[in-house]
Amino acid sequence: MLSANSVEQVQTYNDVVVAFEAEPLCLQSLFSKQPLEQLEAGRTLFFEGDRAKHLFELVEGVLRIFKIMADGRRVITGFFYPGDLVGVSLRDRYLYSAEAVVPVSVRRFGRRAFEDTVCSSPQLRPQLLARLCDEMATAQDQMVLLSCKNAEERVCSFLLKLLRRKQGQDRSCSVVDLPMTRLDIADYLGLTIETVSRSMTKLTCKGIIAPAGRHSICIKKASMLAHLAGEGDECDDGYSSVISLDKARRRH
Repeated sequence: MLSANSVEQVQTYNDVVVAFEAEPLCLQSLFSKQPLEQLEAGRTLFFEGDRAKHLFELVEGVLRIFKIMADGRRVITGFFYPGDLVGVSLRDRYLYSAEAVVPVSVRRFGRRAFEDTVCSSPQLRPQLLARLCDEMATAQDQMVLLSCKNAEERVCSFLLKLLRRKQGQDRSCSVVDLPMTRLDIADYLGLTIETVSRSMTKLTCKGIIAPAGRHSICIKKASMLAHLAGEGDECDDGYSSVISLDKARRRH
């Protein structure tokens, strides 16, 4: 007799097969038939060390992933955006905690069913490998950011990363939302809120960025921003980019 978990896995696999018949074969198609789940801002999707029973596709909103150090300090290691897969590293336990920055919508898929489906599909295996390589590249970039760059370079790199992400989606769009707080930015860059604020002020005085409405920053000199980030003149200054900021919270 099949256990309840086995029945659920068989049903999930059957749902995947049906999904494949109607959609192109890709990792996102595994999640397409799963129900949407809502998570309020500040709520945790899973905690570091929890058994990794599911993977998640982020459909809407932003998640922050973080670790808590032994002395209680929080270290944010990244942010997830719509279209990203969360927990794809495939360990028995989650390597970090995931928390909603704003209200989010996710779809979950069983880890064992995911592994079985990917292993049996020659189309999905290279896609999973590409995702894992992207995670490794992102981790390496963060190591360089924290070990080799000063405060101003870290802030410039963060703003530049947001700019490039938006350019990849729609180059003609100049508005980029930034729902995370200054505290989140500080914990991600390994700085204090005061240092982040001072760096923003310096960039404003140099004419590289400027206030643009409530909680927004206009990047006026993208190539200069790239230069100060230590990444060369890789952006076009033929347009401005606006980055919306949430109200800052002070570190105590």
